[in-house]
Amino acid sequence: MNQLALLLKLLRPHQWVKSGFVFVGLLFGHVWNNGPVVHQVLLAAVAFSLAASAIYVFNDMVDRERDREHPEKRRRPLASGQVSPTQALLLAGACLIVALVFAAAASLAVLAIVSAYVLLNVAYSLRLKYIVLLDVFIVATGFMLRILAGTLGVGIAPSHWMMLCGLMLTLFLGFAKRRAELNALSGHGGSHRKVLDDYDRTLLDELTGICAGGAIISYSLYTVSADTVAMHGTGNLIFTVPFVIYGVFRYLYLLHRRGGGGDPSAALLQDYHQLVAFCGWLASVLLLLR
Repeated sequence: MNQLALLLKLLRPHQWVKSGFVFVGLLFGHVWNNGPVVHQVLLAAVAFSLAASAIYVFNDMVDRERDREHPEKRRRPLASGQVSPTQALLLAGACLIVALVFAAAASLAVLAIVSAYVLLNVAYSLRLKYIVLLDVFIVATGFMLRILAGTLGVGIAPSHWMMLCGLMLTLFLGFAKRRAELNALSGHGGSHRKVLDDYDRTLLDELTGICAGGAIISYSLYTVSADTVAMHGTGNLIFTVPFVIYGVFRYLYLLHRRGGGGDPSAALLQDYHQLVAFCGWLASVLLLLR
């Protein structure tokens, strides 16, 4: 693999799908036909994608020794020694600078949110990821900041129910990832990620179940809330709930029966059922809100 391909792999472009959370406000704020706002949201999404790549590179640099103990992560460019720490640091710095330029072009609020995301994740990489439960809440906060960038950052008021749904969904994905890591490391996760010593399968199963139920309930309540019906002029968003339920249940199935759950982006892009459920949900939302 040539050096350019290795550097691109280090950026994890498949993870840019997470920037889809930036578009939540555009979709449910009913402003997708507002050109200037759409432009701001696109800039914010690019900023978050590049900022996330910078953080991934930094985290891989910090974790390269532990990643060598992981059956899959040991193949990463830094852990395998194919990319040097100096090259990685320069790449992360370039991504961060460009990310902040795009964020500032979107708005000062987006710049502040992206900056907070970067600082929070640097703290996560250096210390916070070792604190049980807080580690997953920090990851979830990163997703919530994406939603805020696409709402408050561009002048769209976020729905409280939608924010709660986003929190529960991202906590679900975070705890499911910890469960998948325990599965992959055969119960010896502490050698790779120290915080895994403070988790066990029973606890993580309970936490993922609670968060899965919370995500489904909060989204369902959002679809029938008075504010949602008044904004969109329809109470029919409730018919999009089955897609959400199926997607969550399918994710749990992949986690417990197919060794999945370690990478939400890969699950969405590679699992046919997840992809169909997402496309069905998106198509039905667009049809109902047109």
